[in-house]
Parts: sequence; structure tokens; C-alpha cells
Amino acid sequence: MKRLYALAFVFSLFLAACGNNAMLEQSTATKLVAAYLESNPEYETVKVALGEIKFKSKHDKLNLLKYQDLQKKGYVEMSLQDQKKKFLSRDSSYVYLITLTDKAKPFVVKQEQDQAVVKGIAYLMDESKPATIDKSANKSAKVTVMLKKDKNPFTVFYQDKNVGGNFITKTFKLKYKKEEGWMVTGD
Repeated sequence: MKRLYALAFVFSLFLAACGNNAMLEQSTATKLVAAYLESNPEYETVKVALGEIKFKSKHDKLNLLKYQDLQKKGYVEMSLQDQKKKFLSRDSSYVYLITLTDKAKPFVVKQEQDQAVVKGIAYLMDESKPATIDKSANKSAKVTVMLKKDKNPFTVFYQDKNVGGNFITKTFKLKYKKEEGWMVTGD
């Protein structure tokens, strides 16, 4: 009988030890997701036309202003290649050669001959909002965090699909491994 009690006691200690190691606190979950976002940043991209681009003063005025703003900030270089004024017309056409500068490098995701894919909006973790933990099993959990939109110079080309807020919510999956502890496995 003593052996049965001793075995039950050892088994209950084993279960308690396993459960305690897999505890996930809100601050730990927040730090794990923040570290994950440092190495795997969240962002949305936009395409920016490069090379020789023709602008008509009436129809493309807004687009030309976007490029000129980027030129003033030092992210693109624009050189006028051709300018045509139509006789007795208010509409003129301009051909610019547009190239990216070194200052634009941190935003470029992919560059091709006639266009570049750049980060239009980056998402940063909102430190003021705590993470929400949904622990479905002993060794797995889902953590939902608020990510705020961080604008950059190329945001002028971005068309926001989520105009209802300055933030999004994102859920990440966490798993517990005995050797490494809690780790983010994806979203």
C-alpha cells in the first residue's frame, strides 16, 4: 500500500513539474512576439514604377507630385528627358528618368528593371496594448497582439485596405519545447 501511495505521489510531482515548466505569462508572450517581429517584420508592399515614365500635366499631376516629393526627400532621382507642349492646349507631357537612391535601400524588397517593390506600410508592435493569450493546450498557445501602422516615404503609393483603423490585430502560434521553452512557430 505504501508503494502505491509513493508511486501516486511521484506521478503527481511529475505532472506538476511538467505543468509548471509550460506556464506562459503575458509578459513572456509579449517579449517572444516582439523578438519574432524583430527578425520577421510585418509589412505591406507597393509597386513603384522606375525608368522612363511619361506624365501628362492634367491626368498624372498627382502621381508626378508623389515622385517629386520623394525626390525632395532624397529617395529617388528624377531627370527630365523630354517635354512637349501641345499647341493651344493646357495639357503638356513630360518624360522623366526615375531611379532609386541609396537612401531608399532599407525600403526595397525587390527591384526589377522598370519597377521596384517597396515597403509601403510597416507594422510595429503596440507596446501599450498587452498581448491576449489563448492557451488551448498545455504546450501550445495562441497570442493576439495589436500592431500599429508605421508610415514611411513610400506610403504615398500605398492604398490602405483597412481604412477603419491605425492598427491591425495579428495572432501568433506558440509552442513549448522542454529544451528551448516557449517559442513562436508562426502566425
